[in-house]
Amino acid sequence: MKVSGFSICRNAVKFDYPIVEVITSALPLVDEFVVNVGQSDDGTVALIRSIGSDKVRIVESVWDDAMKKDGLLFSLQTNIALAQCTGNWALYLQADEVLHEADHARVREAMEQELGNPSVLGFTFRYLHFYGDYWSCNPWFYHRAVRIIRNDGQVESCGDAVGFWRKADQGYLQSVHKDRVRPCGGTIYHYGWVKDPRVLLDKFRYQVARHHGEAPGQEQARMLAKDLYEFQEYDMMKNFTGSHPAVMASRAGGSPKLKPSRNRWLNPAFYRAVLKRGFRG
Repeated sequence: MKVSGFSICRNAVKFDYPIVEVITSALPLVDEFVVNVGQSDDGTVALIRSIGSDKVRIVESVWDDAMKKDGLLFSLQTNIALAQCTGNWALYLQADEVLHEADHARVREAMEQELGNPSVLGFTFRYLHFYGDYWSCNPWFYHRAVRIIRNDGQVESCGDAVGFWRKADQGYLQSVHKDRVRPCGGTIYHYGWVKDPRVLLDKFRYQVARHHGEAPGQEQARMLAKDLYEFQEYDMMKNFTGSHPAVMASRAGGSPKLKPSRNRWLNPAFYRAVLKRGFRG
C-alpha cells in the first residue's frame, strides 16, 4: 500500500499558516507529500524546503486571482496537487489542519483494511476546531469531513476545497455517497482560527475576495470594515483539556487563553446559542 499526502498553500508566512507542522504531522503516515505552492512573496517555498524530507515534493503554480466566485480557485489548485499523487490513497490536509501522532496507527489500519474493497472511496476524520486560542474549541463547526480518498481518478476536490465528490455524478462523498465512506478513527486538529487578530482579518479578506468577488454579502462587508478580527463567540467556546499534536508543542505550549476566567456555563449567550443551534458538547 502506498499513501500520498497533499496540500495547497500560498503566503503561509504572511497568513501564519502552520504548514510545516501540517506536513510534518503526516510524514510518518505517507510515502510522499505533494504541496502546491501558489506565487508567494514571503518565503513560503523556502519554509517548506526547510522541512528537509525527501518525501516532500513542491509544485509551484500560478493562482488565478481573477477567479472570484465560490472559492473555486481552491479546489482547482487542490486538484493540481492531487494529480501529482501516486499512492493508492491520498490524504488531504489544508494548511491549518494537523494530525495527532496517536492516530497514525489506526488511520493506517483503516486504509489497509479497505485497500482491496473498491466500493470504499474515502475516509472521514473527526474535527476539533480551535477558536481564539489553543485551549478553546468551537463545538458548532462541522464535526467530520472527508480527508482521505481512493486515488484511482474517481474522486476530486470540489467547491471551495472543503469536500470531495465523485466525478461521474458530482455527488459529494459525505452526503450522496456516504455509504462509500468510512470513519478512519483519526482526528484533525484545525487551527485556522488561532491567529493574531490582524493576521486573521487579512486572511479573511483574501478568502472573501475568492468567494464573493467585488460584491461581498452584508456580514462579510461588515467584517471587512474592521481593523481587527473580533472573536465575538469566544465566551461560548468549549474548554480543551486534551493534548495537542507533538509538532504543535512550540506554538501551543506558551500560548495563554484569551480570557483565563471564561466560563460558558455562566454566559447567557451560550444558552441562546444552544436554543438556536443545539447543544454540541
